[in-house]
Amino acid sequence: MRIIQDVKLDYKDVLIIPKRSTLKSRSQVNLERTFTFRSGNSWKGIPLIAANMDGVGTFEMDNELNKHLCMVALTKHFKDHELIAHFNNKLNSSVYSMGISDTDMFKFNNVYKIVGNQSIRVCIDVANGYTQAFVDFISRFREKYPYVVLMAGNIVTPEMTEELILAGVDIVKVGIGPGSVCTTRKKTGIGYPQLSAVIECADAAHGLRGHIIADGGCTVPGDVVKAFAAGADFVMLGGMLAGHKEGGASSLGGNRFYGMSSSTAMDLHNGGVANYRASEGKTVEIPYRGEVSRTLQDILGGLRSACTYVGASELRHLSKRTTFVRVTQQLNNSLSAYEI
Repeated sequence: MRIIQDVKLDYKDVLIIPKRSTLKSRSQVNLERTFTFRSGNSWKGIPLIAANMDGVGTFEMDNELNKHLCMVALTKHFKDHELIAHFNNKLNSSVYSMGISDTDMFKFNNVYKIVGNQSIRVCIDVANGYTQAFVDFISRFREKYPYVVLMAGNIVTPEMTEELILAGVDIVKVGIGPGSVCTTRKKTGIGYPQLSAVIECADAAHGLRGHIIADGGCTVPGDVVKAFAAGADFVMLGGMLAGHKEGGASSLGGNRFYGMSSSTAMDLHNGGVANYRASEGKTVEIPYRGEVSRTLQDILGGLRSACTYVGASELRHLSKRTTFVRVTQQLNNSLSAYEI
């Protein structure tokens, strides 16, 4: 046993210091980025990704976020024929999600035979990205599909970031436990403060020409800003995009949002919680939030505003213009009870 004495930080622990700027308007900020990946493919758009969660990673959400140049990681639980029909639309935003079982591989092979092309994006998603079985699967997948844009995780340390990239991952997914409906930290005591994880894993990835996704922990647009400022190439959002019409939510109420390792999800997709494990997610009722375009405007508007505060004319310049300051308080919530 050992203890790391260095202080590690979450989004709530810092603010960004403003700097002189020559920008006259938020409209001058360019949020689009162009990435060229180790697999040889490139992508251009606004690097926000809707998480592959029930109520978020839906076809309807994908159709809408495609209009805003963002991406959606579709849930793992669509049928082959549904995915084939959707991917045949050639949406720039679609990401295929899968696990590492033989069944997952068989299903992907079936879909790829019909809609596969060198620019398809795949997210190999497991709760624990530190197992040898996961790394071995990544290596086999990359050998079979050398040109697929490959996202994979989750991990929180630079050493594992490097191992996954060297195994064939283009974009490493960073985050264990920070999600709004994740209880991994509560049930296991495992995790790493998300801001520090993003900073350290981004540094490791960029040294190998790799990229990272900051996955989890964002509760307000300012957290999305901090994730990009910390060096994240992409930011994945679950809770911030839940409760919208495109995810299946209704103004009539009863809108549930749950972690994909929760008993709700396992009852729905796996026939219940296996007797050797515990639920590591919770289920919450959330209010109906209308169309997701309004929430996206709020997030992207905050991101543009932050760039003007630090003088970054392009999103790719934000991290170079960022100085974080540690804080003990961020918001004045004295009138929050009166907010409408």
